[in-house]
Parts: sequence; C-alpha cells; structure tokens
Amino acid sequence: MIEASHLSKRYGEVTALHDVSFSCNEGQILGIIGHNGAGKTTLLKILAGLITPSSGSLFMGGKDVLSDPMHIKGEIGYLPEESRLYETMLVPDYLRFFGEIYGLDALTINARADLLLTQLSMQPEGKRIGNLSKGMKRKVAIARSLVHDPSILIYDEPGSGLDPMTSRFIIEYLKGLRDQRKTIILSAHNLNQVEEICDIVMILKRGDVVITGTMNDLRDKFGSLRYEVWYLLEDEKVASLQVLAEKSGNIWMTTVKSVSDLNSLTSEITRIGGVVERIESKYPSLEEILVKVGK
Repeated sequence: MIEASHLSKRYGEVTALHDVSFSCNEGQILGIIGHNGAGKTTLLKILAGLITPSSGSLFMGGKDVLSDPMHIKGEIGYLPEESRLYETMLVPDYLRFFGEIYGLDALTINARADLLLTQLSMQPEGKRIGNLSKGMKRKVAIARSLVHDPSILIYDEPGSGLDPMTSRFIIEYLKGLRDQRKTIILSAHNLNQVEEICDIVMILKRGDVVITGTMNDLRDKFGSLRYEVWYLLEDEKVASLQVLAEKSGNIWMTTVKSVSDLNSLTSEITRIGGVVERIESKYPSLEEILVKVGK
C-alpha cells in the first residue's frame, strides 16, 4: 500500500506540487492526469525516490520512504516518459546488466529476462537496442523496470508516442500486472486508456489535487448522466421538435439531460409520426471532465 500525505515540492519561490495526499492499495492502478505543468512528473519522481519533497510524508508497504529511500528501491520499478537506453547493447545483456545492479543471481536474471521477453512478445533476434523500433525500445524499458520483480510500478506515459497496436498491447499488459497484485501509478495523455484501466484517478491542476476517486466519484462531482435519443423522422418535421438534432445516415439523434426531457421528446417524436430507434445513457468521459476542470 502507498500512503502519501501533504506532499509539496518547491523550487525557490515556485511551487510545483502543493499538499498532495492519497492512498493506493495493492493490486490497484492509480492514474494521474492533468494539463501540462500540473505537477504529474514531479509527483511520479517523488514516488520513485528520484527527488525529495519539500514537505510531507510517504510510506510504501509501511516503510518510510523519505527517511530511508534506499530501503524501498528494490520494490519499485520506474519508467520515465523518455527512457534513455544503452543502444549499443543487446537486449538480453541489457536486462542482465540491470539484474546484476539489483543483486540478482545469474539463474534468476536469465529466468526473469526470458519470461519478460516472452510476456512482452519481444523477439530482438540479436539486434542492438539502437536498431529496434520505438515500440520495441519501449518494451525494453518496461522489461528493465520489471527485471527485479518489483511490487510497485511508477510509469510516466507508458504508451508515449507508440502506434495504436503497441499502445493497446501495453495497456493489456498492465492489466495483467495488476492481476499479479502489482500496485501501479501512472500518468497518461490518452484519457480513454486511463478511464479503461485505472481503479482510481487523480486530477492535478497547477500542483494541487482537484479530486481523487473512482470514475463514478469524478462523474458525480463534474458531470451528470445524459441521454441520446436516436429516431426516424421526416426531415421537415424535425424542426418542429425545437431541439438540436444531428443526422447520421437516415437517423436523427438528440441529446437531453433529464428524464423529464427524455419523456417529453420521445412522446413528441411518436406523436408527429416518428419512430424512436434506441435510447443510450451517456456519462461524461474523462476528457470532458478534464476540460471542465481546466476552465
């Protein structure tokens, strides 16, 4: 379990992070989102032990990270947004190198490297890292973060700049790691993916926490349920509904925000000779919520 309390980070007179508190349980994924400059990377670097907060406390697995940061290093796997790799090395040698840094024996390192290469669908085929595709390099960086089998993963934009198929693969891989009871904290610009895989979402705005909670918590605070009504109706009769309507093919769609408006609209469509094809309930997306927070 990760417990952060009142974390702040100041650079001179500039406050990059202010009074951030949250908790994340074993086997959960926490997504940190916000506009550029919100403090996401600063927070991730604090969690990974790369920088020290100006104030606050941080416990991982009951251990005080700030008073003894080296004690928890072996439990953390960190993936920066831009991974600097040793491009002249072969992938297996690269993983062995980092396994040795973590004090693993040769048999364990080889077993872990083979497992990770298989799990990540990597077939480097004797290529040096510098000759791999961007997607393969990202997989190498992920493998490096996992070679010592950490229980906590801190990932900054794990799908950054990747093609859709590789990005989707990594998202599915993260789901598998959660099933292994890994605790994962990540930031990502792809909000659809955050919404899909994260158990908890934190929104930062200029260093402050706007809200931390489940998607239902965020929707309750920043959005409401709406209804899309799809219907067949002669074009000349649509104007009489006195609503905004969009046409797709031969079907119209109108969005309403309440059950009473929904009932009124469907009754009027039927009255003037239309046919209601379907009604879809829609919750605000994470992207819509972030836009609202940013205003």
